[in-house]
Amino acid sequence: MRTIHSRKRTAALGAAVTTVLALALTACGGDGGGTKSAGPADNAAKSAASAGASQQSGSGSGSGSDDSSGTATTGGSAEKVTSSTGTSKSGAAKAGTTTGGNTSDSYAYKHPCKSEDLSVRVYAREGSATQQVIEVNNTGANACGLSYFPRVSLGSESAQDHSGDVTPLVPSGLGGAPAYPVKPKTAAIAVIDLNPSGADGALTWINELNVLADGDHMPNAEQLNFPLGPDVKVLDPKLGLYSGSIADAVSSMKQADSKS
Repeated sequence: MRTIHSRKRTAALGAAVTTVLALALTACGGDGGGTKSAGPADNAAKSAASAGASQQSGSGSGSGSDDSSGTATTGGSAEKVTSSTGTSKSGAAKAGTTTGGNTSDSYAYKHPCKSEDLSVRVYAREGSATQQVIEVNNTGANACGLSYFPRVSLGSESAQDHSGDVTPLVPSGLGGAPAYPVKPKTAAIAVIDLNPSGADGALTWINELNVLADGDHMPNAEQLNFPLGPDVKVLDPKLGLYSGSIADAVSSMKQADSKS
């Protein structure tokens, strides 16, 4: 009898275990369903993230299109930035172009250069003991016009009265365009020979070169003074017209035959 009872208990335990296993399987099935339900949530999150990214990129492209359309529509907005800053970089960066202003010769003829848009350098010409290069750089955003040659005089830096300063000869028979045009970021170059013949009897008291980049439009107050050094000798100096290169400026200087 005990044996039969044990078998019944064993059978009952087996049934209980089977029931527990069934419940466990059902739970696993539920987990599987849970995992599957997490998929759409994942997708939703991804969709939301994609939507956010799309919205962000959309606003970026929108602002970009606004900038480009603004530049295309207004046209002159970049030039306004350029003229206000006095440089083409800001304008070029704003408009996405390489030009920042008016660069035509016709524009230069009507707009004389301003001192604040110019940088002037004077230096000895390589290979010559008597020639000096006058280099006038246009640092502005637009083309501008200069007189045919700079107004130059030679004197002493310690002199109180400059009425005795020496002026060079310049080429004669000038005519043609109303001004010498200088494009942005380019230079107008003139060469002066302090003693073309190299003869003795040269003036030795001169130690300063005075330059007014545009003698036709600029006031005397904008004249610049450049020291020449203690051993300079000046006799019948000659000055050439503005040119685009030192070689052309030297050729022009050699044709100087009249008082400036």
